[in-house]
Amino acid sequence: MTTQEAASSPRSLARIGGFLYLVIILGGLFAPFAVAPTGMMLGESALPTVSTILSSKPRYVFGGVAQLFVYSCDVGVALILYELLRPVCRSVALAAALFRLVFVAVAAANMINHFTPLIFLSGANYLGAFNSEQLQSLAISFLRFRTFGFDVALVFFGMHWILAGYLIFKPKYFPRILGIALAIGGVGYLLNIGATAIPRAYALHLFPYVMLPAGLAEISLTLWLIAKGVDIGRWNQVNDGR
Repeated sequence: MTTQEAASSPRSLARIGGFLYLVIILGGLFAPFAVAPTGMMLGESALPTVSTILSSKPRYVFGGVAQLFVYSCDVGVALILYELLRPVCRSVALAAALFRLVFVAVAAANMINHFTPLIFLSGANYLGAFNSEQLQSLAISFLRFRTFGFDVALVFFGMHWILAGYLIFKPKYFPRILGIALAIGGVGYLLNIGATAIPRAYALHLFPYVMLPAGLAEISLTLWLIAKGVDIGRWNQVNDGR
């Protein structure tokens, strides 16, 4: 097998996808002020305050840049999963990839709301029409917009995992339990947006648990992709049967 063939083999693609997903998980957990832990899930403590932004602007900017890098890894994962799942059903695999790419587009555009507070808190002369309290209120408002914007993006992410979970369940070159868990996690992402329609006190208790299956399923998929990849025998059977 040549180097090019090895790089494009399903097992190699799966492991590359697994390492990219590991970057996504670590970035979502540890990037400063990352968007992933939304205010809805962790309450007001998940949002940076004006004082923390002003006291550590470089760290705040780095958090936004790190999140954009995470989204670039999401593009790679979307393409790799499409290649791995295309033999099962090309149209469904394409739809799943497109949903994930739409998620990336919405979430990346939403990062404007991450960086906008820096403008309001910059002390620029053209902001002289606003007093300090007004500027701080505008900055916090954009942080809340960022939270809601990410929750909107998760609707597309949830659709991606419902479709991808179905494709992972069907061919048996991945463990079928992974497909079930990921589809359930996708439903959780869809339910996530419902927090805006119920009282906040209930949402803070309910929705961390709604999102938990998705997190566990994605971690399990990441570990499986890195450690096992795909069942080559079953992969060849599915490809030969197309």
